[in-house]
Amino acid sequence: MEFTIKTADPAKLKAATLVLGAFADGRLPAPSAIVDAATEGRITRLVKHGDLEGKAGSTLLLHELPGIHAERVLLVGLGKPEEFTDKAYRDALAAAAKALAGSPGRDAAVALADVELDGRSLPWRLQQAARILADGAYRFEALKSDKDKKGGKARGAKKLCLLVGDKLGAELDGAVQQGQAVAAGMALAKDLGNLPGNLCTPGHLADTAQALGKQYKFDVEVLERADMEKLGMGALLSVARGSHQPPKFIVMEYKGAKAKARPVVLVGKGITFDTGGISLKPAAEMDEMKFDMCGAASVLGTFKAVAQMGLPINLVGLIPTTENMPGGGATKPGDVVTSMSGQTIEVLNTDAEGRLILCDALTYAERFKPECVIDIATLTGACVVALGKIPSGLLANDDELATELLRRGTESGDRAWQLPLWDEYQELLKSNFADMGNIGGRYAGTITAACFLSRFTKAYKWAHLDIAGTAWVSGEAKGATGRPVPLLAEFLIGRSRAKAV
Repeated sequence: MEFTIKTADPAKLKAATLVLGAFADGRLPAPSAIVDAATEGRITRLVKHGDLEGKAGSTLLLHELPGIHAERVLLVGLGKPEEFTDKAYRDALAAAAKALAGSPGRDAAVALADVELDGRSLPWRLQQAARILADGAYRFEALKSDKDKKGGKARGAKKLCLLVGDKLGAELDGAVQQGQAVAAGMALAKDLGNLPGNLCTPGHLADTAQALGKQYKFDVEVLERADMEKLGMGALLSVARGSHQPPKFIVMEYKGAKAKARPVVLVGKGITFDTGGISLKPAAEMDEMKFDMCGAASVLGTFKAVAQMGLPINLVGLIPTTENMPGGGATKPGDVVTSMSGQTIEVLNTDAEGRLILCDALTYAERFKPECVIDIATLTGACVVALGKIPSGLLANDDELATELLRRGTESGDRAWQLPLWDEYQELLKSNFADMGNIGGRYAGTITAACFLSRFTKAYKWAHLDIAGTAWVSGEAKGATGRPVPLLAEFLIGRSRAKAV
């Protein structure tokens, strides 16, 4: 999708579709008021008569309005003026994106970013607009045999002009480019998540990382089973024993800052299919366990976004990746394995495998002397029970890091919610036969999983994002969401700005 920014009279702009906003009480933002005047009050009358629903994100498509040059106008509801928040703004953008994705017009002009929003600058509004509009055009049709046989022209706007009243400049251009980059990272994460497990294997993730490194000129190393054995990654390798697919350990290094600047390290869980192993999962919805590598996908997507933006920051990505399969060689409940840290683990449940591959990656992260480490994992169903599918779960051993991530989540609209990481929960991981068990019993499953990981993160500031509820959706709209790429990208943008000051 191609974006441009213009200052222009919306009534005189030639476009297949012109997108305007309107508040529920009939108040019109400046661009909408200009078009309303040119059409002799047509928009005001439509809103007054109730043709447009009052809630934010409602839409009304108008054809061939007199007095303007656009072929059609897409009127988008903004809700009540006193309730026009970040969410209402995003809802309006998402509704516009959905409508434009099905539009016959190949170009559109969008005047929503020019709507004033308390506490949010025009660059912020433009970044959000570019990201949400680009993300709304995403489709995953790579595996459909008839994708090129439908005939006719493909629908959806491919060229989007963002209308603003302010003077153009580098800051506005940069904001749009950031939004596009984040959307591109989300698209990569979605593509990887949506691929089935027979195609998105550990080898495929490694190939994707290497292709990204070649495209954006950052270093990528892929460690094989023998390398992991030499490093003593017994926890990771214990998960891989039941699979015919060889495990991989992917190391990516993006160097956008000075060589001595300490990097941020992102660690992504890469279970490309999770059967539960010997502790086999129920059959219902097991197909969705192809999404168990969405932590890895989000790291790859974030690297794409960061590299496309050219952020002046040093970033390391670590992706431990394997399948979790039953079989004659698979790890059994009750087995004891030794992690790279030297700590021993009693595997009480082979379906609690994500923490086993992550703990060795978290130990490996120490060698980079990181500024901080963030791991991202579809780790526990308990997180979905606790928080639903709206925020990601957040736990951390450093309150300042947690607060920073929470703030960036709010700014990006990709929110997280912090859960406690108190020492009292560590007692639940006791084992009679090893240093710890890999599960903590029935209660507080998200917290005890993070407690387990925290035992491998004592050398640095660390945060854990449990994205089991946010990485994908089920039902008719089943598919990967691309989260938490927006949160991670906003976090890294903020870090790079702080260093530049």
